[in-house]
Amino acid sequence: MKRVILIVLDSVGMGELPDAGKYGDTGSNTLGNIAERIKGFSLPELEKLGLGNIDGMKGIKKSDKAEGCYGRMAEQSAGKDTTTGHWEIAGLILKKPFPVYPEGFPADIIERFEKAIGTKIIGNVAASGTEIIKQLGREHVRTGYPIVYTSADSVFQIAAHEEVIPVEKLYEMCAKAREIMSGEHAVGRVIARPFAGEEGNYKRTDRRRDFSLSPFDKTILDYVSEAGYEVKAVGKIEDIFNKQGITEAVHTHDNMDGVDRTLSYMEKDFEGMIFTNLVDFDMLFGHRNDVEGYARALKEFDRRVPEILDRLKEDDMLIITADHGCDPTTESTDHSREYVPLLVYGKKLKQNVNLGTRGTFADISATIAEFFGIKSTGNGTSFYNSIA
Repeated sequence: MKRVILIVLDSVGMGELPDAGKYGDTGSNTLGNIAERIKGFSLPELEKLGLGNIDGMKGIKKSDKAEGCYGRMAEQSAGKDTTTGHWEIAGLILKKPFPVYPEGFPADIIERFEKAIGTKIIGNVAASGTEIIKQLGREHVRTGYPIVYTSADSVFQIAAHEEVIPVEKLYEMCAKAREIMSGEHAVGRVIARPFAGEEGNYKRTDRRRDFSLSPFDKTILDYVSEAGYEVKAVGKIEDIFNKQGITEAVHTHDNMDGVDRTLSYMEKDFEGMIFTNLVDFDMLFGHRNDVEGYARALKEFDRRVPEILDRLKEDDMLIITADHGCDPTTESTDHSREYVPLLVYGKKLKQNVNLGTRGTFADISATIAEFFGIKSTGNGTSFYNSIA
């Protein structure tokens, strides 16, 4: 019984890529800078797997004999957003980045959206999600107009108080925005950002929902499911791939719920893969430049690693990685163009193997294809023979 458990620690990058300067990310090193900033910082369980042994890793203790295989991956696609990173992990490489709107969306786009939803909007700026509801929350509650905003990423985001615009209505607005944001304006994601609370204490709720583009070609998820295996998605994976190639999915409230759901799937007898995204690192801490919170979240996940290892069956392969960076120690509140860590473990796999620097995230999809003996996307180079 073969299974892959693929866990993406959203935004846990480990140092700037050679082209980081083109993206304004010189000096970014999400994991390394956090380790240097927080006194006594350590991730003992991930260190046992070889996290500190990865080439270029900063601030993480090395293991004399790592129990896992380890390396780092460079992003080949143009961009540094969630969709791009996950699609590349699944074997698709974007030659052209998704469009971004640092000055807000064009007037004709906003006019079409307002006509579609039957009301005016407020905002239409690039802003932090937590700041925009502080700035415009009162006006939103007074007028009932949804807040539209974007960021340095390719996103069209709509924020609304749950008592002003019910969540299901917000989802309908997002679906209409998704139809409009196509062609040259095909952003990676339209995101529903519901919030609650009183003025001065507005807080985003956990009923966020992403409306992503469908992948432009088959991913490893399609090839796994078409071969008769199951593909179980945990967290926002279902949204990122617009359900394509996924046989079962569950959404989560936070990182620890994501771990719990992953463990629950691991207890079941099935062949295929579990694909998990743990978003809190990025959403709650990276984008808010909360160094201490990010460090706590990393330690919290690290403490759960033994449970994950204990649930592994004899032929399982565990892969832990990330999709981009989001360094909370820099001035920027946006994603950063970074290498991402790669940890691989299995009871029948080799230990203490340095997988080096991989030229693309798609090496994961190529490895999964070889692991199952199925067709791949044609991108990436499998490292399975190095660890089997």
